[in-house]
Amino acid sequence: MSTAKLIFTPLSYTGWGSLSQLIPEVEKHSPKKILVVTDPMLEKIGLTKRVTDPLEKSGYDVTVYTDVVPEPPLAIGEKLVSFTRDGGYDMVVGVGGGSALDLAKLAAVLCVHEGAAADYLNLSGTKQVTQKGLPKILIPTTAGTGSEVTNISVLSLETTKDVVTHDYLLADAAIVDPELTVSVPAKVTAATGIDALTHAVEAYISVNASPVTDGLALQAIRLIGRSIRKAVEDGSNQQARIDMSNGSYIAGLAFFNAGVAGVHALAYPLGGQFHISHGESNAVLLPYVMGYIRKSCQTKMADILNALGGNSNYLSDEEASYKCVEELERIVKDVGIPSTLAGFNIPESALESLTKDGVQQKRILARSPLPLGEVDIRNIYRSAFEGVIVEPS
Repeated sequence: MSTAKLIFTPLSYTGWGSLSQLIPEVEKHSPKKILVVTDPMLEKIGLTKRVTDPLEKSGYDVTVYTDVVPEPPLAIGEKLVSFTRDGGYDMVVGVGGGSALDLAKLAAVLCVHEGAAADYLNLSGTKQVTQKGLPKILIPTTAGTGSEVTNISVLSLETTKDVVTHDYLLADAAIVDPELTVSVPAKVTAATGIDALTHAVEAYISVNASPVTDGLALQAIRLIGRSIRKAVEDGSNQQARIDMSNGSYIAGLAFFNAGVAGVHALAYPLGGQFHISHGESNAVLLPYVMGYIRKSCQTKMADILNALGGNSNYLSDEEASYKCVEELERIVKDVGIPSTLAGFNIPESALESLTKDGVQQKRILARSPLPLGEVDIRNIYRSAFEGVIVEPS
C-alpha cells in the first residue's frame, strides 16, 4: 500500500461574495504597507478597486503594481522581487489570473532572500528557499489556473518555462469569489476553463494520484464539464460562473497534490517559444496527449467520460476511452479554441525545437502513466500539428 502526502492552503474562502472576508484576513497580520499585484486590464476596468477600496478605507497604505504580463518572463519576476524588497511592504495581495498570482507569490517569498529569482529556479537554480517571506492573500479573477492553492510560480524563459516551487509560496489565505469572474471575456473564460479541466484530468491519471485527489479531480471534471460551455456563451450566467470557480479551485487542490503530466510538459514550450497562453497551450494538446497515452489509463478515462456527462455503461473501457478523447476534442472545439498547432500559426519547422524543450520537462513528465520519451513527444507534437490523433507504434 502506498502513502499519499496531501498539502492544502491553510485557509480558503469560496462562494459568491466571499471577497467580504478580505479585511478580516488582512487584520490578522496587522500590516501597514500592502502591495497589490494585479493585471493592468483589471486596474483599467476598475475591478482592482473591489480590493483596494476596502483596504484603503480601513487605513492601510496600498501600492498597486501592474507590471504584469501573461506568461511572465523571468525579467518581469526579477523586477517585481526587487520592487518588493525596496518598498518596505508588510503584505502582498495578488489579484487576477495565474500570472498575477504567481508573481505575487514569488515577490512575497523571494523579497526576503538574497540573490536573483533565477537563482531559485527548479531546473537551473543554485539556491534554496529558506524563509516564508511576507504574508500573502491570493484572489483569482479567472476560473482556471488554481494558482491560489499551489506552491509554484511559473516563469517564461527564452524558449520554455521553469518554476520556483516551495511550500512557503502557499497563500496564507485564498479568496475564490465567482462574482469577480463575471467580466472575464469569452476567450479568456475558454482558455482558463480548459486549463482547469486539464488540471483535473491530468491529476486523475497521474501516477501520484490517491483516493483523495481522485475524488477532487472527478468532482472538478463534473463541475467544469457541465458549465464551461455556458460560461463561455453567457458570462453573466451566475451558476456557470460558480461551477467554474469551484471546479477550478478543486482542480487546483487535486493537481497540486497529484501533479500534472504530459499535457503541461508539452504546453510549456508552446508558451515559451510562441507566447501562446497557458490555457490555450493545454487545450490544443489535451486530446492528442490523452489519445496517445490512452491504453495506459483506459479505466480512468472511462471515469472521466462519465464525469463529463457521457455514459460508459454499455461500453468496454477501451471503447469508453476513445469516447473520452472525442469528448475532450468536442469541448475544445465548442469553446472556440483552435484544435491544431497549425491553427496557432506554428510552423512545421518548429516541431523539433518544441520536442527538444519538451524533453527537458522531466519533473512533470515523470507523472505520466505512459512514460514519454523523445520519440513519443515528437509524435504527439506532430499529431497536434496535423490534427490526427495517433498512438504509440
